[in-house]
Amino acid sequence: MEEKNIIERKGRKTTLIIGVIVIALMVVGSLTYWYVASKTVYIDQSVIEAPLIDLSPVNSGILEQVFVNVGDEVAAGTPVARVGDEIVKAKVSGEIVSVDRNIGSFVNVLTGQGTVASMIDPAELRVVGHLDENKGLVNVQVGDPATFTVDAFGGKTFKGVVSEVSPTSRQSDVVFDISSQRPTNEFDIKIKFDAEEYPELKNGMSARIWVFKQ
Repeated sequence: MEEKNIIERKGRKTTLIIGVIVIALMVVGSLTYWYVASKTVYIDQSVIEAPLIDLSPVNSGILEQVFVNVGDEVAAGTPVARVGDEIVKAKVSGEIVSVDRNIGSFVNVLTGQGTVASMIDPAELRVVGHLDENKGLVNVQVGDPATFTVDAFGGKTFKGVVSEVSPTSRQSDVVFDISSQRPTNEFDIKIKFDAEEYPELKNGMSARIWVFKQ
């Protein structure tokens, strides 16, 4: 009987120790999560993009020919289209993202309708996130490290750094805080990454960003 009691006491002691360890791990886990969350700014609405480079003739005229297609990789100086007697060429090396195929139409540079094609420089690709001013904007600084995921690649994590925090809001994207009916502005946060390290990332892909405050 005494031996049985000793075994039971040891069993209760072991259970108690295990319980204390489990509780301690839960507390540590909660504190770790809270610490990481307090140091992180999450941006859900994000997209990979680069500044558009519009290609236009110097003079207005009839669009006679187009020499490229959307998705073509071109070198600087590559002929893109012919307007009248003028050959429009690529300004830099990059990717064609749009083409005007209305052959025979009048291209009027005087009215701002002279673009015959648009391209991007893949080296200028950035992750651009739209962050509400009340969701950690004041904590995001140029140089902060960041990670991001891309919907097309599931849980794969990519690394970058904050390269720009827009000084002005996106005026067309004002939303309202239901609790106070006050307008909440969104600001662009740009994340620079190594395009050569991540060649699979393409213009227009949807992404999510985590910025780590310093």
